[in-house]
This record gives sequence, C-alpha cells and structure tokens, in this order.
Amino acid sequence: MRCPTCQSLDTQVKDSRPTEDSAAIRRRRVCLSCGFRFTTFERVQLRELTVIKRNGRRVPFDRDKLMRSIQIAVRKRNVEPERVEQVVSKIVRELESLGENEVTSETIGETVMAHLRELDDVAYVRFASVYRNFRERKDFEQALAELEGEEEPKPVAVGRK
Repeated sequence: MRCPTCQSLDTQVKDSRPTEDSAAIRRRRVCLSCGFRFTTFERVQLRELTVIKRNGRRVPFDRDKLMRSIQIAVRKRNVEPERVEQVVSKIVRELESLGENEVTSETIGETVMAHLRELDDVAYVRFASVYRNFRERKDFEQALAELEGEEEPKPVAVGRK
C-alpha cells in the first residue's frame, strides 16, 4: 500500500479488525519511510461494475461517490455514520448481485432512493429532488405523497436541460 504522504511503497500493517458490520477489514498502517500512520479498508468486491450514464458514456462505478451523495442527503439529519455505511454496503451488494457488469445510472438512483426511503424521509426527498431534477413545487408534493403511501411512485422524466 502506497503511503499517502511520501508515496513510499514500504508500509506495514500495525492492526487489523473487522468493521462493526463485518463488511470490511479496517487496517491501521505505518509508513516505514516517513512514519506517517493511516487507515485503509478492505472490502469484498464481487465484480467490477461499469455505470452507463444517461448520455451513454460508460464510467467505472465509484463507491466513494455513492457514499458522498448519500452523506449529502442525510446532512444535518439524525442518522449515524454507521447506518450510512451499512446502506452504502447494501446498495453495492445489491448492484453487484444483479449479475451484470454494467448498470445504468437510473438503476443506481432508484436503488438509492428505495434505501433512503427506509432510512430517512427528508434524505429521500433531498436525494429525489436532485436525482429527478425537481423544478416545481408539485414535484416535491408528489415525492411527499409517495412517502405518505398515497400513490405508487410514478416514473418521472429524468432528463436534464
């Protein structure tokens, strides 16, 4: 593992332990060149996923980008960081278990929304407002109606202008 400070490959593992949900191994490392200490996480990866964007472009799946988007949705909400990590792990496992190496951004977005709906209502509406590109008050009203169970989620045009 390369040291993030001096870029040396001469690092040593000082401590290893599973995360709380046992979905990853947390390793404390030290650089033998500069003495810098850092943490890495090791996770099981079932397959390399490629995301097919709305414009047809293909990009590698980025777990950290998924994590950041969910963290933005739950910002200033009473949601523990461990819960966010668990949700991200569930989403990644779900996407990997689809059996395909390529997944559309729409599939990812709908999967995230389903999990946020269970996690926190406000986070769900925040994420939906960006993902579905809300432009009017009625868009928010429809999302709130979905949360209330008044109606099944309707497919919304997700094209950006």
